[in-house]
Amino acid sequence: MALTRERNGELSDPRVRRTQAALRSALIDLVQDHDLSRISVADVVEHAGVSRSTFYDHYHDVHELAEAACTAMIDDLIEAIPHPGSKDGPDTATDTLRTFFAHLAEHARLYRSVLGPQGSARVIDHVRRRATVAGYVGARCATTDDQAVAPVDYTAHTPHDVPAAFTAGALIGVATDWLERGCPRSPAEMAALTRPLLTALYHDDNCDADRSGESAV
Repeated sequence: MALTRERNGELSDPRVRRTQAALRSALIDLVQDHDLSRISVADVVEHAGVSRSTFYDHYHDVHELAEAACTAMIDDLIEAIPHPGSKDGPDTATDTLRTFFAHLAEHARLYRSVLGPQGSARVIDHVRRRATVAGYVGARCATTDDQAVAPVDYTAHTPHDVPAAFTAGALIGVATDWLERGCPRSPAEMAALTRPLLTALYHDDNCDADRSGESAV
């Protein structure tokens, strides 16, 4: 499958990267006007200007292409958002959340298809893992005075962190519900509504950790 081939390093070939990028771009364009379920391989290859055999060299079907497009976009999105402690770009949770919801809204049809009831467990798990790492790193940066934070490796293993995992699951749930309802609130409103919930979670967790530390002294 496409994601396995990526992990094995096939994307080191520039031609492979260009072809897969063209196919992902074609699907993203098509899904703006059509439901994913109504888009065929023939539609994608015609829009991308490649042959059917080329498509099947990279993906099994349109759904696998959609998975690849979503995971690639999520990776680009998360890696582009400065984490707390970075001196460049947005440095608040609200800005980060607004960017996250704005990205989902921009590609609402695609994400609604892959995150919904009939969607992709692979994409849901990918988003959950990336969001868990982001939550873990953000919480650690917020509780340190060291502003010289190293770049985050979002593929790295992180310790078991219940608040980070809970936050990731909650965020996916909120985002999926919002998408399925047709994005009734703006990304800014969604950020304003979700930030206090996430802040309260980590505030309570840090307070518990402080109390545990005091009792151990």
